[in-house]
Amino acid sequence: MLDPQMLNLFLITWALFAGLLMTRVGNIFKLPDVTAYLVVGVIIGPSILGKLGMPGVGFVGFDEVNRFSIISDIALGFIAFLIGAEFKLKNIKHIGKQAVVIGIFQALTATICVDAVVIALHVFMPDIVTVPMALILGAIATATAPAATLLVVKQYKAKGHVTDILLPVVALDDAVGLMVFAISSGIAQSLINGNVNIVGIIVEPIAVIVLSLLLGTVVAIILNELEKYFYSHSNRLILIIGSIILTVGVAKISFTLGGFSGSFSPLLVCMMLGTVFCNICPLADDLMERADFWSKPIIVLFFVLSGAELDLSVFENGMVVVIGIIYILTRSFGKYFGARISATMVGSPMEVRKYLGITLLPQAGVALGMSAMAVGILGEKGVLVRNITLFGVLIYELVGPTLTKIALIKSGDIKEEAKDLIKKRKALDRKRK
Repeated sequence: MLDPQMLNLFLITWALFAGLLMTRVGNIFKLPDVTAYLVVGVIIGPSILGKLGMPGVGFVGFDEVNRFSIISDIALGFIAFLIGAEFKLKNIKHIGKQAVVIGIFQALTATICVDAVVIALHVFMPDIVTVPMALILGAIATATAPAATLLVVKQYKAKGHVTDILLPVVALDDAVGLMVFAISSGIAQSLINGNVNIVGIIVEPIAVIVLSLLLGTVVAIILNELEKYFYSHSNRLILIIGSIILTVGVAKISFTLGGFSGSFSPLLVCMMLGTVFCNICPLADDLMERADFWSKPIIVLFFVLSGAELDLSVFENGMVVVIGIIYILTRSFGKYFGARISATMVGSPMEVRKYLGITLLPQAGVALGMSAMAVGILGEKGVLVRNITLFGVLIYELVGPTLTKIALIKSGDIKEEAKDLIKKRKALDRKRK
C-alpha cells in the first residue's frame, strides 16, 4: 500500500510525463498539444485506467482528481494573468470597440439560440425539459474556455487580425457570462418560487465584476511598487508568481454585509492583475515572458487533470446525449454567426468575420462551475443540466483546440514560419532517433 503523500507525488509525476509523451502521438495526427493533454487525462482518469482500481496506474475516483484542484486553480490564475497581459493600451486602441461589441454580441447570440431551441424542446418534452432549465443552459452557452485558446495561440505563435481580437473577446466572455448567468438563474428561480429578487438578478453580478476589477487593480499597483525594490529578474519572477498565487486565494473569499453577498471571480481578478501590471510596469514584457515559461508545467498538469475530470458515463444516458448534441450544435451556431454578424457590424477584416467564431467554441471550467450552481437552483433538473454541460465540455475540449488551430491557419494567423519550425523540429527528432 502506497503512502498517500507518495501516491499524490506519483500521480502528479505520471500526469506530467503522460501529457508530455502524448504530445508525440499528437504530432503524428497534427493535433494541438492541449488536445493531447486532455486525451491522456481521460485515459488515466477514473473513466478508463482508473476502473482497474490500481492506485498509481490511474486516478481511481473523481475524488482523487479533486484532491489536486489547487493545481487547477493556480494554473487558471496564470492563464488569466497572461491573457490580461494582452490588453496593452497601445495594442488595443484600434480593436477595443470591435472586441467589446463582438464579445457581448456573440455571447448573447449563443444564449438566445440555446434558450429558443431548448424552450422549443420543452413544448415537445415538458416532463424532461423545463423553461428554467432552458434559461440556465442558455446562460452556460456564453462561456468560452480561455485556457485552451491561449495555449493554441502560444504553441503556434499565432499573430494577426483574428488573434488580436480573439484574446480580448475570450477575456470579456467571463464578465458577460457572469452577468447573463446571474440574470438567467435569477429569472429561473423566480419562475420556480414565484418571487422576483432584483438584488440577486442585477446588483450582485455587477458587484462581482466591479469588486473583481478593483481587487485586480489594487494587487497590480502593489506588485508594481514592490517590484522596484528587487533588481534581479529571478527575484522579480518570484514576486510575480507569489502575487498570482496569493491573488487566486484571496479571490476565492466570499463575504456577507447585511443582506448583500459579495464575492470575486478569480479569472477576472487575475486578468485585471495582468492588464494593469503590463500597462504600468516598464519591465512587464520581459517579466511576462519569464512567467509564461515558468507556468508551462503547471498548465500541462491543469489540462491533464481537466481531462481526468471528464466523466464518460454521460454517454450512457441517451437523453443527455440527444439534448447535449442539440446544445452543442445550437451554441456553435450562435457563437459562429454571432461573431460573424457583429464583426461585420464593426467593420472587422474579412478573416475575422469568417474565422473568429470557430475559435470561440471550447468550453471548460467556467461552464462546469455554472452547471454545478445549476444543481442547487434546479435540483433534479440541475443534475441533467450538469450532465449535458459535461457532455458538451467533453466534445468541445477534445475538438475545439483543433478547430481553433485550423481557423488560425486559414486566417493566416499561424504563419508559414511556424509550420517550417515544426517541420525542422520533426526532422531533428528523426535524426536523433
